[in-house]
Amino acid sequence: MEEVKCSYKPKDIAGKLALIFLHNPLTPLLAIFILAVGYLALEIMPREEDPQIAISGGSVIVPMPGATPKEIENVIVKPLEEKIREISGVEYIYGMAMRNVGIVNVQYYIGQNREISNLKLYDKVMQNMNLLPKHAMQPLVKPFDIDIDIPILTYAFYKRNPNLSDARFYKIVKEIQYKVNRVKDVSKTQLKGAHRRQFNILVDLNKLTGYHLSMGQIMKAVQSVALEVPDIKNKTKDNRLVIFGVPNAIESIEDVENIMVANYMGSPIYVKDIATVEDGIDIQNFKEAKIWAKGAEGDIPQYTLEISKLKGTNAVFVANDVQALMEEIAPQLQKEGIGFVLTRDYGKRANDAVNELVDHLLITIAIIAIMLVFFLGWKEALIVTFTVPAILAITLFIAYITGQTINRITLFAFLLSLGLLVDAAIIVIENIHRHLHDHDALYKDMDTILVEATDEIGAPTNVATIAIILTMVPMAFVGGMMGEFMKPIPYNVPVALIASLLIAYIFTPYLSKKMLKKPKMHHHHHHFQKHEKLPEGCEIDGGKS
Repeated sequence: MEEVKCSYKPKDIAGKLALIFLHNPLTPLLAIFILAVGYLALEIMPREEDPQIAISGGSVIVPMPGATPKEIENVIVKPLEEKIREISGVEYIYGMAMRNVGIVNVQYYIGQNREISNLKLYDKVMQNMNLLPKHAMQPLVKPFDIDIDIPILTYAFYKRNPNLSDARFYKIVKEIQYKVNRVKDVSKTQLKGAHRRQFNILVDLNKLTGYHLSMGQIMKAVQSVALEVPDIKNKTKDNRLVIFGVPNAIESIEDVENIMVANYMGSPIYVKDIATVEDGIDIQNFKEAKIWAKGAEGDIPQYTLEISKLKGTNAVFVANDVQALMEEIAPQLQKEGIGFVLTRDYGKRANDAVNELVDHLLITIAIIAIMLVFFLGWKEALIVTFTVPAILAITLFIAYITGQTINRITLFAFLLSLGLLVDAAIIVIENIHRHLHDHDALYKDMDTILVEATDEIGAPTNVATIAIILTMVPMAFVGGMMGEFMKPIPYNVPVALIASLLIAYIFTPYLSKKMLKKPKMHHHHHHFQKHEKLPEGCEIDGGKS
């Protein structure tokens, strides 16, 4: 039988890509490269549970001692509000006038750059300092830190040894906080429910009266050596009174006891003469958190250490680093009689979500492959199955280089596009399958069949894919909190769909060339006669088969 050689010229981008990559030695290397960068992106891309939304704003606090709320409103709050309205991107301004202080809270539209917004607010306040009255103090501009306020880890510390003093307990937990703060990518740590260490001065009211002294005199005396003296707390118990805690310059109980308060009948009166001094905790703070722990009798007081990460960093890596540090110091805490429990692990939840998606993807790919085996054949099923990880690899890599993180919404975007990803590859492989089983397939060489089959479906597949992409694009223009939250969908689904077209046009014909063969159709064997019309662009090859 004479063989017919055809030189089909593709008209669409689909056929052109198929023709370029069909015999290109770089095609298998390109496939390996795509899968490798996708796997790397999956491993090193920052993982979070929820996307971190850029919320910017701040507070301008202007103290003015002695001023009434009405004065504060007229001379501080209203002029500041007017000037802040001149800043672009401001959504809300809330002014508060209280005795001695005016506060203006500013919130920018969601999505505004936080650093630039903070700078604009600070600049506007500093430029208009001349509008503030003479008696007003220097304004304090305090930006919101919402990006780094959500903790990824929380640890609860409690006393296992009841004889451990509160002061020692606080000191150890505080040291742990300092160590955790130095871990890479930890943004800030906060201690909740903690009673800080201080010297308590328990004044005997009878002795105070006997020496004709006042609380004010004791306070003045202590202020001479301490930088910080909290307000008096009028809580009496057994004729004693906690007035203040002294956390700064004083080193020991003796230093506090030997503070001279006054002279009485020619003799100096020291704090130790009228009060008992103890090295303890801030007992005027009545707030506390409790934990129920195994082996402990009932609820016991605990301190919670909250650990937050820097924006855009990997929650899994930060959590693992902190947990490694805690394991390192666990024996020391056990020796001191301190127990701790990990009460929140955001990193593990983020990691589990990503791993669960990968598992589901593998299951989905397997289901698609099994379905295609019945409809097209096992080789065709294998070709389509390869395209799914390749498309996701491209999408992941582009998401990584554009600074995105893997979170619940990104994963939702991948799942949403999963059903659409195999469309192009299935259409191409189905058309190749049909062309291979056509009555004139016998007279065409394999290359022509593959390029022609791919080119034939190019235009309708492109239009269908563009139509789906256009349904996703409007989501990028949704404003407010919901718009920011859902942004990964319009960012990632179109990328995945475009990648699905490219992968289908490049690799489906290439893999078909390697794996599929023309079926043998004996009943079609005949010789072309001179009067018979050849298919367009074809000629009879001189060789005999």
